[in-house]
Amino acid sequence: MRARSYLDHNATSPLRPEARQAVIAALDCIGNPSSIHSEGRAAREIVEDARESVAAIFEVKPSRVYFTSGGTEAANWLLQPRGAETLALAPVEHPCVLAGHRFDPAKAHLIPVSDGGVLSLDALETALCAGSIAAVQAANNETGVLQPLGEIARIAKAKGAVLVCDAVQAVGRVPLRDLEDCDALFFSAHKLGGPKGAGAAIIRNAGFAPPPLLRGGGQERRQRSGTENVPGIAGLAAALEAAVWGQSAFVTAAKGWQSKLENGVRSIAPDAVIFGEGTNRLPNTTCFAIPGKSAELMLIAFDLEGVAVSSGSACSSGKVERSHVLAAMGVRPGLSGAIRASAGWTTTEADIERFLTVLSKICSSRGARHGICSDREAGQAV
Repeated sequence: MRARSYLDHNATSPLRPEARQAVIAALDCIGNPSSIHSEGRAAREIVEDARESVAAIFEVKPSRVYFTSGGTEAANWLLQPRGAETLALAPVEHPCVLAGHRFDPAKAHLIPVSDGGVLSLDALETALCAGSIAAVQAANNETGVLQPLGEIARIAKAKGAVLVCDAVQAVGRVPLRDLEDCDALFFSAHKLGGPKGAGAAIIRNAGFAPPPLLRGGGQERRQRSGTENVPGIAGLAAALEAAVWGQSAFVTAAKGWQSKLENGVRSIAPDAVIFGEGTNRLPNTTCFAIPGKSAELMLIAFDLEGVAVSSGSACSSGKVERSHVLAAMGVRPGLSGAIRASAGWTTTEADIERFLTVLSKICSSRGARHGICSDREAGQAV
């Protein structure tokens, strides 16, 4: 059987060998990190070694690193009101921010974005005040559009506000210096080739202290109680290190893959729309729609031909629905059923070529004969 081509790294990236090795080693450690006997101290050493590794990469003190179960939990923790302050966020944010914050809806202000998906800096500046929190996704998971974090951080600082950054898609794909001005950020292991169910929050600004998320035994300096996920934490640190050390080579390769893929899409379907084109984007992400083509049927066709891609966020219902990101960018409903191809550490040139071969079949008359119908035909078939 021919190996499949996996182009859905923005949803989750296959486990790296370094992370697998770290997870397996940690699984053999039987102690609870809070126990004082030898077995417990061995487990604690794994957790703290991982914390030091993450801290060194982000150039912060280990005490500024908090382990979580992933990006959603981190967002729910960091985006809590500490008093009467307000929250500013864009409608293109990931659902973990849009639905995960703890602010009263009346105090959560949506900041519009351009048709390219970039946050309105003027509107942000108007919305922020002293004590506010600006929640900004460094890189959009659907379109790959990058936000101007340097300018956003400057505005937040001038207003006396705090900048919390969703760096889930950015870590390992953009220079870490681009994230240095954030007061807090969070990321998830499985986007980097680490295990699912592990993440971390980095709080750079010592003056920013969200209320505890989980109370109990006092783990994670009383901010996130519960026995630590030792194998997940070990895998996270190993994956992060591998992703960061290999980032330069990956970015160079990904730019070439993205160019080849998008030129191919244009050649096969000249009327295709590539979302975020013309703005700064992640080098690994292409999100596009072809007028008249059903995204759901295209997904099925790609899958049957051995290519894994997605449509929208994989963290929602698992259904192909109208994208809130594309809606916020002003994309007309007929184009909101988009296909997203996202490359990662396992991607090869052959994967891109296979994707284009399948897309060509989908868009040809042969595709129609194989049941890959248009939006209109799909509606008639229901």
